[in-house]
Amino acid sequence: MSESPDTQSLVSSSSQLNLTDTDGIDDKEFDIPQVDTPPTLESILNEAEDEDESFILEDPTLLNTDNIDAHSGETSSLASSDSGDRTNLKRRKKVSDVSSCIHGSVVRRSVLKGVSAQVVSAADRVDAGLPTAVVVSNLIAVGTSHGLALVFDPNQALRLCLGSTAVGAQYGAVSALSINSDCTRLLCGFAKGQITMWDLANGKLLRTITDAHPPGTAILHIKFTDDPTVAICNDSGGSVFELSFKRVMGVRTCESRCLFSGAKGEVCCIEPLLVKPELRDHPITQYALLAMASLTKVLVIGLKPSLKVWLTFPYGKTNPASVPLLSWQFVAVQSVVMPMLAFCRGNAIHFLLVKKDESGAIHVSKQKQLHLHYDLINLTALVGEKACYQSVSGYGGQIIYLGTKSVHVITLRTWRERLDYLLKQERFIEALSLAWSFHEGKAKAVVGLFGDQSKRKGVVADRMVEILLQYADRALKKCPEQGKIQVMEQHFQEMVPVMVDYCLLLERIDLLFGQIYNKLSEISVAKGVFLECLEPYILNDKLTSITPQVMKDLLIHFQDRDMMENIEACIVHMDITSLDIQQVVHMCWEHSLYDAMIYVYNRGMNDYITPMEKLFQVISPPLRAGKSLTDEQVIMGNKLLVYISCCLAGRAYPLGNISEDLVSLVKNQVFEFLIRLHSTEVASDEELYPQIRTLLHFDTREFLNVLALTFEDFRNDKQAVEYQQRIVDILLKVMVENSDFTPSQVGCLFTFLARQLAKPDNTLFVNRMLFDQVLEFLCSPDDESRHAERQQVLLELLQAGGIVQFDESRLIAMAEKAAFYQVCEFMYEKKQLYDKVICCYLNDPIRQEEIFNYVHNMLSIPGYSTEEKESVWNKTMEHFKELVSINPPKAAELLAVHFSTELRSIVDQLEDEHLLFQLLQSLLDSSDGVQVNRELLQLNPDIHEQYLNLLCQYDPQRVTDFLRVSEHYRLEEAIQITKKHKLHEASAYLLEKEGDIHGAFLVLLEILKHKLSLFTDGAREKNEDTVQAAESTLEETIALCQRNSHSLNQQQREALWFPLLEAVMSTQKQLKDGSSNQALESLKHLTKQVLNSMTGFIALPSVLQRILQDPMYGKGKLGEIQTLILGMIDTFNYELTLLETTTNLLNHDLHWSLCNLRGAVSRGLNPKQEHCSVCLQQYKRKQEGTEEVIVFSCGHIYHSHCLQSKDCGVQIEGQTRWTCYKCNSGSKGGRRRDLGSDVNRSRSTSLAQIKVMSAYYSANKDSDNRKPAEATLEPQQLQAFDQLRRLYRGPSRLAILTELSRNRSSDKHGLLHPGSVANSVFQNENFQLRLSPPPVTED
Repeated sequence: MSESPDTQSLVSSSSQLNLTDTDGIDDKEFDIPQVDTPPTLESILNEAEDEDESFILEDPTLLNTDNIDAHSGETSSLASSDSGDRTNLKRRKKVSDVSSCIHGSVVRRSVLKGVSAQVVSAADRVDAGLPTAVVVSNLIAVGTSHGLALVFDPNQALRLCLGSTAVGAQYGAVSALSINSDCTRLLCGFAKGQITMWDLANGKLLRTITDAHPPGTAILHIKFTDDPTVAICNDSGGSVFELSFKRVMGVRTCESRCLFSGAKGEVCCIEPLLVKPELRDHPITQYALLAMASLTKVLVIGLKPSLKVWLTFPYGKTNPASVPLLSWQFVAVQSVVMPMLAFCRGNAIHFLLVKKDESGAIHVSKQKQLHLHYDLINLTALVGEKACYQSVSGYGGQIIYLGTKSVHVITLRTWRERLDYLLKQERFIEALSLAWSFHEGKAKAVVGLFGDQSKRKGVVADRMVEILLQYADRALKKCPEQGKIQVMEQHFQEMVPVMVDYCLLLERIDLLFGQIYNKLSEISVAKGVFLECLEPYILNDKLTSITPQVMKDLLIHFQDRDMMENIEACIVHMDITSLDIQQVVHMCWEHSLYDAMIYVYNRGMNDYITPMEKLFQVISPPLRAGKSLTDEQVIMGNKLLVYISCCLAGRAYPLGNISEDLVSLVKNQVFEFLIRLHSTEVASDEELYPQIRTLLHFDTREFLNVLALTFEDFRNDKQAVEYQQRIVDILLKVMVENSDFTPSQVGCLFTFLARQLAKPDNTLFVNRMLFDQVLEFLCSPDDESRHAERQQVLLELLQAGGIVQFDESRLIAMAEKAAFYQVCEFMYEKKQLYDKVICCYLNDPIRQEEIFNYVHNMLSIPGYSTEEKESVWNKTMEHFKELVSINPPKAAELLAVHFSTELRSIVDQLEDEHLLFQLLQSLLDSSDGVQVNRELLQLNPDIHEQYLNLLCQYDPQRVTDFLRVSEHYRLEEAIQITKKHKLHEASAYLLEKEGDIHGAFLVLLEILKHKLSLFTDGAREKNEDTVQAAESTLEETIALCQRNSHSLNQQQREALWFPLLEAVMSTQKQLKDGSSNQALESLKHLTKQVLNSMTGFIALPSVLQRILQDPMYGKGKLGEIQTLILGMIDTFNYELTLLETTTNLLNHDLHWSLCNLRGAVSRGLNPKQEHCSVCLQQYKRKQEGTEEVIVFSCGHIYHSHCLQSKDCGVQIEGQTRWTCYKCNSGSKGGRRRDLGSDVNRSRSTSLAQIKVMSAYYSANKDSDNRKPAEATLEPQQLQAFDQLRRLYRGPSRLAILTELSRNRSSDKHGLLHPGSVANSVFQNENFQLRLSPPPVTED
């Protein structure tokens, strides 16, 4: 017989809820508002713990989970309630996927179909109305909007239907429910304030309470306490009442006591502390604690033995849309179980710990506080942003949600269920990740995992092994059967590393190379990918041991793929016990894997010599034959040197260290091998000591560096010291007695020996005669080859300490003979013969340029004696001519810094005029970029004139520029020089500078006439260069006339401008007949340019008269001169317009300034205070005597005698000038300025200074006796004018025009008065030409 929905169990499920399936939940049913980012339970569980101590939750018996309806579901997010919008659906799915990678599916949602069906049926059949409240214990009770209470058993069967619609019509909807601890009584609170108590055993109404609280206020909360005769209710007025149920003489009664009045603040939430049966003896139970939360504070009170407040906890401002929430929980703190109160409002949760001390007092302490990124509506669940009273109920680790048509339950999954949920969806990687978080104890919301840490790890590890085997089977099953090999490889490359990772994490190498490897070996592609995936783990030392069979397969696979370098890299990281030594050695010899070969010989057989012999066999034959080595042979030689260095230093090659008990033995073996007379396979032509000879020929310097590093550790080892001396003797014998080594190689040997001999604890012995032989060998004058190399070798030998092995005088003589100037410099500096170093630089063609830095450093850097510097100075003076020939600019810089006093003698020494020109050019002409300290150059004029003469010869184009910059030449001599070289432009400039304006004009006029004459030669057709040359000379001539016309009278001006005009017009007359239009037009343009330029200096009638008197125009028609006359008239009109505009602007500025000045001076003053700012006394005295008061525009007021006492007045022209004491006192951060000068400048005085008499004095004065004000500007007027200037920042238009006029009049001075514009407004960096009108100020 099939089971009806009414008998289906409360919480059990076998089906799963897909997040995209939205049929199970209806937003309209729950009336939940849409939110932008619905919170998830995973986000709560992901919150970081602030404290190590966790809260231990009670785990009551879960409800029956035997059966479940077909519409139950599974979800990883409670946000599935937000399913009405398809856009929200897509967003929610994405968030779920991300979180499931961390925690998987944490919760399971199910629909209580039996309860839901009965609720809907009751609404249809008996008009029960919509469900309004739910409470869960061992029973489920649902209240309706029409006053009924439906009670269900754990199997969802309807047991009782309490109340009637008539009661609902009278009392309203059921707004609150509560079941006592033994499930025998049910309390129902109604919307209109009534309370009923029912017997759940027989459904009998026991009490109807109507007077427990003010009528008309709905019951928000009603809750039983641990005492079945006491309950607490909270109404909508914010009041809290205690209900005591009694039975007297068979009559059931109820007494009400007000615990909190709503007039003091509305309580929105109550929560009594309920104790489970196993904690009945807890000492805190005797107080019957009750927590209440209002909109501003939290209260904890005790109901027994008497009413007492134990805590008042005010909290800050929060979101008014949220309501406070409370929840009690027993937790273990330091092995003691104590009650913890969780209080929440908005997104902040506070945890308050309650404990009892020995005296019996209750103490409540705040433990921690959490801030969430969402608001809570219930401490057991999240649905939205608003409170849903009595719609959410938690019991036994389950959460019940009440909708308008159905009831839902959400439970936490066990850890196995969470894994199984992912595995059913074939999300193996996420399942393994989640399982590993269980294994490491990092997962959140773990249910069902018991025991100590080791036991939990073992259980999870066993489950992970099962998952890995399933994953391996899936990898083989899902492998593409057909297609390219690359597709199959990509498939396994995504899956195999996951298996390897987790096997290594679990330390299950047996599983990896056992069952998993056997499974993957069934497919060759999977096997190859598996073997290649092992390489990175081996190289990172995560996998150091491999079974022999896998290692064999690995080598074969890499060898078949020609990945020999990968094999070598893996072998040197492997445990030698896992290798087949015979197989590896054979492969290494075959493929030249020398690193792997060395590793196997060293680690597997403790043989350090055989690898050396093999490497020597590679590089020795070509070196003996004198052939160049291939790149591979060079690599082998470098590898051999590194290997020898590691062996002698006690390090393993290529990684790690040699075991301590073998270090000494290995060193001795290596030394014995190196000093062998012959190799194991003696060739017929082999020389003695083949190993050392081979290494010296391969890389002498590096081999000696290896020995030098090794000798550092030989100080306390007697045997090693003997080896050291033996090797040195062999080195000398091999290299000195043979001529097949280069000087560089021999030098490296003796440099190495010199360094060893220079050590304080040296024990080596080397015959000094050998050093003499080396010196003769290196300084041999007969051998000109490798000169630089031999010099560098000898220098390194000396710097390494080998100088003690030589006779210094003999060494210097041989170095000079061999032209080893660097060696000579080294020896001279050692002997402090610094002057001889200069000769070394001069004689060394490669380093001649360095002599300048050397001399400069010697003469500048402190640390050298006066005698040493003087010797260097004298030697430099002797050879200064040579320094100039090497680099004239650097010689000039050196001369300016250190030899400026000897300039005359140095110049006289130089016979080559071109060298002298280069020196003086670098010294006097800064355009070359040489930075010379000109303050030290006290040059005579003849030096400048000499340079001017040379400049005229070698660079005439720069003569004029030099004359403009330089100021140290004599004008007469300079003019003679320029005339001598026929540099007319330079001569004209000098004549103008001398003051001979007419002479300069005549020079330029002759040049112009010459260039204009080119227009009249036989060619007639002129090119553009001729026209440009004439225009350039004409512009220079016009500029000369304009610069000097201001300082000349009318007759002198005409003497300049009319000859210039005549020169241009005469040429035009000559070209008038038979000339080309192009040349004639060019001359007309030049004529017009002259006329336009001269109109500002020559009166217009004079110009017209001169033109009309000209024979060229006198006999012609007026049309021929029409263009000239019209151009002159246009220029006149332009200047007239400019003059009128300027006059208007000046008049406007003057009018604006005077108006604002008058307004500012006439404005009344308003004192800021009624007392003197110095004596702090009222200035309005009684009618006795007179008192003079001074008011400033800044608002400060003073008695006159107070200002006099502070020295704030000064007598100027018989009148007292006052300044404000406060505004000008030194305490404000500035010193008081001189009053006399300040009044004149009107800068620091106040804006207005007015003398005011007291009221009594002013009232008794006859108005006829008042004296008129002076006509001159008062200081306050000057200050007002200064204020206006500051208002319109920048120079006025009048100032700009005045400056322009002054500059124009000063042009006549040319460059003789360079300081004339020093104080010009145009020199100011912040100068801006303002074209906008001045600001308008309000009166």
